[in-house]
Amino acid sequence: MGAVNSGRYHLTLTAAGRAMMHGWWGSETTARRQFSAWVGERGSLPGARITLTDEETGTVLTTWPADP
Repeated sequence: MGAVNSGRYHLTLTAAGRAMMHGWWGSETTARRQFSAWVGERGSLPGARITLTDEETGTVLTTWPADP
């Protein structure tokens, strides 16, 4: 089963070094709202890292936990 890229803003969740979830949204506002939801719902997983990337520019918009 492959991932379906249906938007510019890509959200990824890794935990314990493994990719766990991916999501794509066309709206940055919606993607940021999902980012916050994922942090609240899944941020306590061991080794969790959540990243929001603008796939069009390749820019990482935000990560959790924040980079030092």
